[in-house]
Amino acid sequence: METKPPTPPFTLETATLKVRAAEDAWNTRNPDRVALAYTENLQWRNRAEFFSGRDSIREFLKRKWAKELDYRLIKEFWAFTDNRIAVRFAYEWHDDSGNWYRALWQ
Repeated sequence: METKPPTPPFTLETATLKVRAAEDAWNTRNPDRVALAYTENLQWRNRAEFFSGRDSIREFLKRKWAKELDYRLIKEFWAFTDNRIAVRFAYEWHDDSGNWYRALWQ
């Protein structure tokens, strides 16, 4: 049985645990598991794409990981308030032709 990730209000300890749990979930490349790391009413932007809710994140991740093979994410805790967490992250992946890509977001 999976444990539920920490929820607000955050402390330094619970914010750090939440970031680590999210990184671990993303690296499974399991859209259902990743979606559980976020609230049911999440609002998310990925470049020019905007969506909300866990069903939307699942569909987005299925599309993403169908193209971004062997995806690997590193999240670095940056800051927090009682109900928000900021992270810096980097990820890498390759396409079906074997070309590797790396991105860093702050």
